[in-house]
Amino acid sequence: MKLKRVEHVAIAVNDMAESMKMLEDTLGIEMEYEEQIGSTRLAMYPVGETYLELLSSNASAQDSRVTEWIEKNGQSLFHLCFEVDDIDAALDELKAKNVKLLDEEPRTGHGGSRIAFINPESTGNILIELAEIPEGH
Repeated sequence: MKLKRVEHVAIAVNDMAESMKMLEDTLGIEMEYEEQIGSTRLAMYPVGETYLELLSSNASAQDSRVTEWIEKNGQSLFHLCFEVDDIDAALDELKAKNVKLLDEEPRTGHGGSRIAFINPESTGNILIELAEIPEGH
């Protein structure tokens, strides 16, 4: 499996508006797009070839990973995402290595990408996402 780049660094935030204001006003980073996926709201901020991804959940979404993360760890780094050319091949390779996966099959993620998460038990307690980015993104 060839990792192409760090696609994004995800940060779980308590207050999306406050965090967006900090990135925009303090650091001068312009948001590229926002998206709602299930109970999770995300905002993508490009920094060179990588993005900062802000993540928050609806207050009523007590069962979301982001809500659980913030309750346990507070606002903080949530996961690292690496871009791969072929997510199916990447997952096959990881399965052959007996790596524990949270997603056995790819699912739809940010910007229409195909994503899968590796179980932190296999990565030194770091949540890692793999993403196959659609052409033109």
